[in-house]
Amino acid sequence: MSTNDVRVRFAPSPTGQVHIGNIRTAIFNFLFARNQGGKFILRVEDTDIERSTPEAIAKLFEVMQWLKLEVDEEPVYQTSLAGAHLEAAEKLIAKGDAYKFAKGEGGEEATLYRIPIDVESLNFVRKVGAQSVALHPDKDFIAGPEGISYALISKKGKAVPLEACLAGFQNLKLFNEDNDCIFELVPNLEAILSGERFIIDAAVRAEYDRYEVFFDDLVKGQLAKPLDSMKDLVIVRSNGTPVFHLANVCDDASQAISHIIRGDDHVENTYRHIFLFHSLGYDVPKYAHLPMIVNASGKPYSKRDGDAFVGDFKAKGYIAQALFNYLTLLGWSPGDDREKMSLNEIIKAFDITRVKSAAAQMDMNKLFNLNGQYMEEMPFTDFYSKVADELAQYDWFDSENTGYNHQVAALLQSRTKLFSQVDAWKYFYSNEYELNAKLIRKNLSRDGVISALSALAEKLSSPEYFASKELLESIVAEIGEANGFANGKLNLPIRLTVSGSNSGADLYETLLLLGAECVSSRLARAAGILEMVSAE
Repeated sequence: MSTNDVRVRFAPSPTGQVHIGNIRTAIFNFLFARNQGGKFILRVEDTDIERSTPEAIAKLFEVMQWLKLEVDEEPVYQTSLAGAHLEAAEKLIAKGDAYKFAKGEGGEEATLYRIPIDVESLNFVRKVGAQSVALHPDKDFIAGPEGISYALISKKGKAVPLEACLAGFQNLKLFNEDNDCIFELVPNLEAILSGERFIIDAAVRAEYDRYEVFFDDLVKGQLAKPLDSMKDLVIVRSNGTPVFHLANVCDDASQAISHIIRGDDHVENTYRHIFLFHSLGYDVPKYAHLPMIVNASGKPYSKRDGDAFVGDFKAKGYIAQALFNYLTLLGWSPGDDREKMSLNEIIKAFDITRVKSAAAQMDMNKLFNLNGQYMEEMPFTDFYSKVADELAQYDWFDSENTGYNHQVAALLQSRTKLFSQVDAWKYFYSNEYELNAKLIRKNLSRDGVISALSALAEKLSSPEYFASKELLESIVAEIGEANGFANGKLNLPIRLTVSGSNSGADLYETLLLLGAECVSSRLARAAGILEMVSAE
């Protein structure tokens, strides 16, 4: 296969917000296509009419556009292909690979795909070996056109009911307590396929040849599943609508998908889909199953663990490139220590075989810091434009004071990890800023701190000391020494008093920007601030 034949698809079922696990699947498909010079296709699996609303589909497109996941062909909607799916089902019935089956008293028939019984002809099925299992004597062993029904024996002697396809019990023989063979599948297979059902009530042991379906996964290596753990599967519901399995395979075949890259929650589906591809006469695509995204406890990452939808990250001010970059590294690595990478670098380095098979843990701190790197490197005009939009929602922000606003943004750009963090910039615009009460009580209540801050307030009331950062530092050191504080020991009390926080940009650059009048008045009220937070 040439690289130009590579065709991958993202096939979401939009029913609301787009989960980061789903969009990571889209990203990996996109990167594989770009790396291989192939095509990236979007197929909207909108068959859940009640939940796949126009609003849900619009959110999907919005997210893909935000992350610049550009598709190479017009999106396809699965509901428009239902006719082809039903034609495929009729083809399978005509070949004897599917059958109608009514379950219950309603009489409505569903269409089931029969796992092929002639396993010896299939290059993706292999023999495991002869099996001998004890059957629960109180439960009938039933062999019918829809498969096998029986019960094993638990450790406590209770019945463990099971069902499986006919193909899972090659050369089946049943034995009674006297070790007499009381039933054989092969001589009765034609009758069973014609609709006859055999109920054997004295079987205590079953012997058969076990076979398994297998495939080579580009991420997980070779995977296999025994046929005696599989059942024939519904491909058309009794109401006449195609089931996911049939629709998915038909669409992948009609779109000439060469590689199916999807979450590892689909591995069980893949075993069944391989059979469907074969029975419909199509080549089986190559598969790559991506590791699940988990929380710190190893459980599937969800909304309970924090932000889980792409829209959440966008609303909180994450940069699209940063989220894209982070999700790329969630289960894949370029083979070196690089973490912050441009799109071109990621595309060039992307190798699907380097995707890890183990679950990928969501690390919000890592994403947070990576986003900060992207923000720090943004052109200032772009950064300020987004910051101004975010600040505009606050009544304390003065949008007319452009020069001062530029200075504030320039000072804090390297310290800002999210655009939503600009709410913490309030102390540059208002005296009603948030106070870290715990740290203020701890640091301002120490002996001599309030008197030192009061002396500093009086000294810094003169603008002449705000001529340079160096001059400010010398004044603080001088006042500190006079009040018994070593150099630098007043920095945290000063910061807590003038900003309410223990973090931010360089302290002396912050003081220069706030100016003499503001700094002096805030330091002068240090005692009042301490009294206020201590009373809480």
